[in-house]
Amino acid sequence: MCGIFGIYDESGRHGGREVLARMGRTMRHRGPDDDGFFVDGPLAFGMQRLAIIDVDGGHQPIANEDDSVIAVCNGEIYNFRELRREMRERGHSFKTGSDSEVVVHLYEEYGDDFVERLSGMFALAVWDRAGRRLLLARDRLGIKPLYVSRQDGRLSFASELKSLLELPGMSREVDR
Repeated sequence: MCGIFGIYDESGRHGGREVLARMGRTMRHRGPDDDGFFVDGPLAFGMQRLAIIDVDGGHQPIANEDDSVIAVCNGEIYNFRELRREMRERGHSFKTGSDSEVVVHLYEEYGDDFVERLSGMFALAVWDRAGRRLLLARDRLGIKPLYVSRQDGRLSFASELKSLLELPGMSREVDR
């Protein structure tokens, strides 16, 4: 099942690993096998993992070869073997057998349009360190949830609403 969560705050007041740990604990049931966090300037994100593909090697957040693109993913990329083959032919190397690792290499090759190449059920966040930009995406049918909040200059996201409620100052009012 897995779960992803994170905060992008230009001021850097995202709370770091402490806040991420609280957000992750609310979703422990979605991924009891592993967790991972990443903090870089205005971004802090993480995930809870239910290990299915590459049980031993699929730890997230996952990075490309030079750590310039980092991602967290929830779900399954059905065509990852085909995409992996294509990325290898383009010179990319892989450290894992995880379906999530194709995401960072596809982003390198195709930018924001990489999502069009994915077949599956997924929600994901990609951090482009050089461009200092965060990309959030989910599958076309919304099978994997991705809740987003923009409040007081902070963009927050999570696979479950209750994870967002762990953020200091998070309003519980619906913005119609």
